[in-house]
Amino acid sequence: MSAQRELRLRTCGALRAGAPALPDQQRTMKTKVIQVSGLLLTLVYAALILWLYATEPRSFKEAASGAELAAGTYQINQEKFAAGQRLFLAEQFRAARAEWQQADPAQGDARTQFYIAYSFYREGWGRVYYDQDLFKQGLEAAKRAANLSATSQLTVADPNLQMHTVAELQAELEQGLERTLSDANPLKVFRTRK
Repeated sequence: MSAQRELRLRTCGALRAGAPALPDQQRTMKTKVIQVSGLLLTLVYAALILWLYATEPRSFKEAASGAELAAGTYQINQEKFAAGQRLFLAEQFRAARAEWQQADPAQGDARTQFYIAYSFYREGWGRVYYDQDLFKQGLEAAKRAANLSATSQLTVADPNLQMHTVAELQAELEQGLERTLSDANPLKVFRTRK
């Protein structure tokens, strides 16, 4: 090894006492690996920041739920879901929705969103009039359920329900939001809730 090259390697720190000098090609390769690794790490970090900015989680738990949803490993709390169903059957719709919202905090389960929409429908339904605010909230939940089950039609096989698809529920909610002359029909009192 020439004296000039040895001096250059010692000043760069590449040559230590007793350590063999790296050929130029290996040193260049090592430098490129470090640069590419740094670039990849920077891109992953930037993507994480953008994801946090876009989803705006309010807590670490929400952030974790969002990450599970994005990764496809999201699971609802089955105990809370079952408690919500019991409250729904007892016609305690607000309490049922509270349980379902705890069961599905990321609003990522189509079936749970269907039940939330159905509870808004049942609570807002009246023989003489419909509660427009509850129907609007129900329609939003039904649209979430439809978006979550976009690849296949969601069908809920619950014998306690008269509507089993998101499309049926959505149509019923939209019909309740419309103002028509048939709203003044006195025979409307005899209709039944679904």
